[in-house]
Formats: sequence, C-alpha cells, structure tokens
Amino acid sequence: MAVPKKRTSKMKKRQRRSHHHLTPVQLLRCSNCGHAVRAHRVCGNCGYYGEKAVIVHEDF
Repeated sequence: MAVPKKRTSKMKKRQRRSHHHLTPVQLLRCSNCGHAVRAHRVCGNCGYYGEKAVIVHEDF
C-alpha cells in the first residue's frame, strides 16, 4: 500500500480542492407565463414545456 512520504500542506490541499465548488443553478423565463424555470423542465406554474401544454391544470 502506498504511503505518502511527506505531509500535504494546507495550501496544496486547498489548491487541489479549488474546483470542488458548486455551480450556480441556471434559471430561464417560461415562454408562456414568464415564471423562472430551470432549463429543460416543465414550468411548475403553468405546466408548459416550450410552446406545448404538458400538464393541464383544472381550476376548481
């Protein structure tokens, strides 16, 4: 089993982990209602995906 010869410094550890951050969520505007929606998802507000009605909401 490989064993490190020298201790890894805090700076070297942090440099290696500098790319492990989270990427921000990309939000787009729904073409039908203008609500903020993630890309390639059905709008939770109106039920549209692009120009097509995928989920039909019935008002009671």
